[in-house]
Amino acid sequence: MRHLLKRLPSILVHNIWWKLLSLVIAVVIWALVASEPELATFTTVRLEYNHLPEDLEISSEPVSTVVLELKGPSGELRGTGEGMKPAVVLDVSGEGPGMHTFTIGDGNVRLARGVRLVRAIPAEVRLQLEPRGQRMVPVYVRWTGPPAAAYKVVPPSIGIEGPRSRVDRVTAVVTDPLDLSGLTPPARIKVNVAVDDPYIRFQRPPQVIVEVETR
Repeated sequence: MRHLLKRLPSILVHNIWWKLLSLVIAVVIWALVASEPELATFTTVRLEYNHLPEDLEISSEPVSTVVLELKGPSGELRGTGEGMKPAVVLDVSGEGPGMHTFTIGDGNVRLARGVRLVRAIPAEVRLQLEPRGQRMVPVYVRWTGPPAAAYKVVPPSIGIEGPRSRVDRVTAVVTDPLDLSGLTPPARIKVNVAVDDPYIRFQRPPQVIVEVETR
C-alpha cells in the first residue's frame, strides 16, 4: 500500500496530455448531446417474437408492426446517433396453449440511450397459441377442361403441418390447373400443389407427378 501511494503521483502525470485530451473530448461530446433539442416522433417498427416454444404455433392473425411515439434528442430520433434502432420484442417463453395478452411498454421496447417511449399503438397484442398438428392429406388434381380418363398422382398424399385446429380442417390439397389439350398420353406432368389456409405449410416440397395413362 505504501509503495502504491509513493507511485500515485507518477501514475497521475503519466501521459497527462493524452488524459487531458480525452477529458476534453468527453466534455465536448456531453455538451453536444446535452444541447440537442428534444423532439417527438412516431416510428413504425417490426414486432418480433422471442422464445416461442417449439411445439406451439401462432394461430391468430399476427400483428407484424407497431407504431411507437418517442421523445428524445434530435440526433437519435433522426437516426444520426449511434444508438440502436427501436425494436419491440415479445418474450413468449413459458406460455402454454390459449389466448395470451402482451402489453407493449418499457419492458419489451428497445430504444437508444436518451430516447423514451411515450406510447405504443396498439398498446397490447393478443396471441392465440396452439399445439402443432401434422397429418397426411390426399392430393386432388384440378383440370381446366374434361379430366383425364385414367391417371394417378405420385405421391397420392402429402404431409402438412401448422396449428392443430387448422390442420384438422384441411381435407385435401389441390394441384395447379392442368390442361390436357395438346397432350398425348401416356405422359408425366410435374405440378405444384397448394392449400387455401396461409397458416398451413408443407413438410416437403409441394410438388407431385400426375401420370396420365393411355386412353
